[in-house]
Amino acid sequence: MKGIVFTEFFNMVEEQYDLDMVDQLIELTNTASGGAYTSVGTYDYQELVELITKLSEISQCPVNEWLHKFGQYLARTFSEKFSDFYTNCDSALSLLKEVEEHIHVEVRKLYPDSELPTFKHESSQNGESIFIYQSSRNLADLAQGLIVGSAEFYNQILEITREDSVDQGLYQSIFKITVSSK
Repeated sequence: MKGIVFTEFFNMVEEQYDLDMVDQLIELTNTASGGAYTSVGTYDYQELVELITKLSEISQCPVNEWLHKFGQYLARTFSEKFSDFYTNCDSALSLLKEVEEHIHVEVRKLYPDSELPTFKHESSQNGESIFIYQSSRNLADLAQGLIVGSAEFYNQILEITREDSVDQGLYQSIFKITVSSK
């Protein structure tokens, strides 16, 4: 997992709590990297799982809720750092349709060693769009937070239902998304 995910996680924790909480998480988790991350480095995603799990224990907020919050936070970060992707689309759904064929392609150019999930647009009909998320990592809550955060960028509210499954170690989530009127 790219280091930007870790550095932004710590930024979120610092905003939600303070720098002492970041230090506490690093001390209590004993991750392989020792809590030293650079935005361009590559790290085992299990370290993020360890950090979020420890944050969940300390805050008494469930892991899935932290993953979702972190996804929303990442969407805000990405909309600032990679604004072209956002400004070239006119809605959250149009951005989501670009993830697999354009955004992930560009990420792989910059970081050829990155292990990205797949996020494919399956179909759209009757105002409902279906996206399939697949990954060897169980991070669908993070993906859903990214979806919600992207909708916030466009000042949209999405209605999302999700069906999760696992097949031979591959996590799959089917997101059914409609744009809600305010």
